[in-house]
Amino acid sequence: MLLQNQRPLLRPQTTAHLAQTMALLELTVDELRQKVEAELARNPALELIDEFRCPTCHKILHSNQPCPTCANTSGGSPEQPIVYLSCHEDFFTKTSSGSYPDDLPDDNFAPDKEALPAYILRQIGPELQVDDRQIAVHLLTSLDEDGFLTIKPVEIAIYHHVPISRVEGIINLIQHADPVGVGSLTPKDALLIQLEVLSETLPVPRLAEKAIMAGIELLSPHHLPELARHLNIPVAHAKDIVRFISDNLNPFPGRAHWGDQTNAGSTNGQENTYHFPDIIISRVSEEEDSALVVEIAMPFYGSLRVNPLFREALQEAPSDKAELWQGDLEQATLLVKCLQQRNHTIVRLMQRLVVIQREFILSGDAYLKPITRADLADELEVHESTMSRAVSDKAVQLPSRRIVPLSMFFDRSLHIRTALKQIIDQEAYTLSDSQIAVLLSGMGYPVARRTVAKYRSIEGILPAHLRNRTYRPHLMLNQHNEQSVAV
Repeated sequence: MLLQNQRPLLRPQTTAHLAQTMALLELTVDELRQKVEAELARNPALELIDEFRCPTCHKILHSNQPCPTCANTSGGSPEQPIVYLSCHEDFFTKTSSGSYPDDLPDDNFAPDKEALPAYILRQIGPELQVDDRQIAVHLLTSLDEDGFLTIKPVEIAIYHHVPISRVEGIINLIQHADPVGVGSLTPKDALLIQLEVLSETLPVPRLAEKAIMAGIELLSPHHLPELARHLNIPVAHAKDIVRFISDNLNPFPGRAHWGDQTNAGSTNGQENTYHFPDIIISRVSEEEDSALVVEIAMPFYGSLRVNPLFREALQEAPSDKAELWQGDLEQATLLVKCLQQRNHTIVRLMQRLVVIQREFILSGDAYLKPITRADLADELEVHESTMSRAVSDKAVQLPSRRIVPLSMFFDRSLHIRTALKQIIDQEAYTLSDSQIAVLLSGMGYPVARRTVAKYRSIEGILPAHLRNRTYRPHLMLNQHNEQSVAV
């Protein structure tokens, strides 16, 4: 009977521990900060002390440096990274605080430019109600590298329990901020919004809107006769409309000023420019075989623990407070244990992942090794869902100071997409997707034509009939007047 009575007590506790650990694991460092601050304000059983212990051996550390004991367990091998939790108060400004040498090339500082979501939020902030800011942030952080929404407005409305009209109103503010058209769902929508705004200050060709509505595939010099027939106008008139659209509008508004910060990093082609990274990877020295140092951000300095005075007070708690205080104690204990488990999981993940992807970290995309979350989960003996949560939404700063999503480390298509970009960048004449597929196969990447089309789309590269000989994948339409290709 005793065992039967105990089992129901143990099972919910185990379930709660697992659920809380999984929830903490998928939080970014900023989200974790908000969570901990809220719990500290709410729960008197929880406290943050000005003391930091190594998460592995639990020795007290007197500076924000790797644990001297645990950092030496690799025997000094440069292949083994030094991984530790970082609690610098300036961690979040480390990419813009000026703490790096002044003689680094400007290109190394691309991630320091203001992030597109922050830039837009700063513009529309004064027009937002307090409760709408969270919705706006959700929308802005759901933009892909082209500036398009990757989530449907109705999903945002359901998530925040608000009418869809309220979400659409915020989207409208975003779309009319600079760069105009960001927050649209398609290139066509972006062009139409830009045309609407432009018409307030410039004369717009009479049928420009209808030309865009006809489909951007018709806005090509190769399709002028077809566009002219569709609009029932002379070809010369259609040519003027296409030239106006090409000179004044941008089908990919998110790249207007931020294209140099983005790379086709994640599996879906999306890479955000983050306010600050969750993880910073650096080198011990400039030597080629230098070990790598991996700092995992903690959003506070010190150690989170259960308040011992609260535990003592619980022994003499008034009868009407005992149950409430006991609940606070259990929740505080659970949070501390789950946070430790979260940190331990991310440390183990980075210890192994940095070894596997060392060449990619130091030398670039072409050196990314194919590995899946499932592969690494098996190696670390954790569930694949645990690995997915640990990777989700995390940002990593590489030694070059380039900031990428952690999911990029698992992108099996990246080396193929890198080769594809090189082929198109060097093409002497416009190559079709089928021709590119043949060339990739000759390089050891057997892919189908439709796969080439998919990867080309992810990289933001136009199809063959919209490219010309001067096309380069890093140059956008209408940017600095360097291209004359119509959209």
